[in-house]
Amino acid sequence: MSEQTGGRRVVTNMSLSLDGHYAGTDPMDMGWVMPYAVTDVARDHLTSLWDSATTALLGRVNAEGFLGFWPTVIGMEGADPRDEGFAKWLVGADKVVLSRTLDEAPWERTTLADRPAAEVVADLRSAEGGDILVLSSASVIKALLAADQVDRLALTVFPVFLGEGPRLFEDGLPAGQWTLVSQTAGEHGTLALVYDRVR
Repeated sequence: MSEQTGGRRVVTNMSLSLDGHYAGTDPMDMGWVMPYAVTDVARDHLTSLWDSATTALLGRVNAEGFLGFWPTVIGMEGADPRDEGFAKWLVGADKVVLSRTLDEAPWERTTLADRPAAEVVADLRSAEGGDILVLSSASVIKALLAADQVDRLALTVFPVFLGEGPRLFEDGLPAGQWTLVSQTAGEHGTLALVYDRVR
């Protein structure tokens, strides 16, 4: 049986290559993701995650990328309705951005936090709201996995080998069991997996 550690779930989402990397040697090059990110499986997967979330938790680099791009999708001609739905959710959601360098948030509905991710999550759990969604921010997800603060682990696995680059799962994570909640395979061999932490 999977249970939450508090009233709000921490849900993390990350894209991985088949050989276990979330980025290649250039972390800013996401070209390997793009052919797969626009598949029905990937879009439906993301929709299923943000639908129950009210807070987005992001690292600074990801916040700049996500919040620089996604608002431009709203009203874009030919945009997939699922992409536009996510964009509207992201703009309207409460956002918490972990940063040691920003003094003020350049985005609406955004709070900056210069504290460890696990401490920020503890505060968010004590407040009212839906799921806390961590969107592809590897440093944040790694810290929360190390602190055993992830309730739902969502992965999209793309059938490509990057050969090298950083990995999401490193040695030394707390031992624990996860249960598979959903699995969907789709175009180009894209695989969407959702696991819940068993406590």
